[in-house]
Amino acid sequence: MGKIPFRVSPMLATLVEEPFTREGWVFEEKYDGVRIVAYKEGKKITLFSRNGIDRTSRYEAIAAQLAKLHADRLLLDGEVVVFDAQHVSRFELLQQGKGKARYAVFDCLYKDRRDLRREPLKSRRKALEQALRPVGLVQCAARLGDDGIVAFEGAVARGLEGIVGKDSSARYTEGRSRSWLKVKVNQRQEFVIGGFTAPEGSRRHFGALLVGAYHRDQLQYAGKVGTGFNDESLSSLHRKLKTLKRAKSPFATVVQEGSATFVSPRLIAEIAFTERTKDGKLRHPVYLGLRDDKAAKEVVE
Repeated sequence: MGKIPFRVSPMLATLVEEPFTREGWVFEEKYDGVRIVAYKEGKKITLFSRNGIDRTSRYEAIAAQLAKLHADRLLLDGEVVVFDAQHVSRFELLQQGKGKARYAVFDCLYKDRRDLRREPLKSRRKALEQALRPVGLVQCAARLGDDGIVAFEGAVARGLEGIVGKDSSARYTEGRSRSWLKVKVNQRQEFVIGGFTAPEGSRRHFGALLVGAYHRDQLQYAGKVGTGFNDESLSSLHRKLKTLKRAKSPFATVVQEGSATFVSPRLIAEIAFTERTKDGKLRHPVYLGLRDDKAAKEVVE
């Protein structure tokens, strides 16, 4: 058994505003989960998040099933997800540990002794489909066809997070690329937590989170998030926030909250919302959970 001779950082899709169709492109379901790159080296399985943190122990059941695949060496790229009753991936279910975590794989970068990164996506997809066999928690990512408009309409009807269009002729390149383009159906985004307000009424621990995103290396305030919490998440999040308290606001913009407690901008929250106001504030925001698969500075507008 030999090791795969390289390590990779994931290829990332670029967000675009409108659905589209292009010749030679295919469209896949955009999953709402955690990006994971998986290395199979003989029976040894290692799972890494997009920022290089070893998550093998967190997803032991997935690792155990990857070990059963026939190929001696595999490098796979995909998303760990939990599906709801309508088979729609939901980050909050994964974050809360509700339901079975599954690995939806959309790329194969190495198979046995073959480096596939410079081969076109259509060749990598074929290698992926040959490598995977039904093993319960591991599956190929869902393809939605080669018409991006039809794929987007279907995603809207099903309530998916969005779609990802991919150039079938493109190589696998690390970092942000325009060979993969994502279109969101629902408004949800990561935001950095920069503070919190005091609780009111019967609520304990804190009232709302103060959140923002970076623009030109400055944290811009995007408003406060006061819904989506239960007693457990309020208590757990408050314990983390207390260790990050600071006297000065981390936001470049003024925060008009008299009861605000500011924190060092290290924690990232996944937030659903209906729209942004003209001054960039979130309307009807709902807290979905914390993310730990990227650095705060990567949360940009």
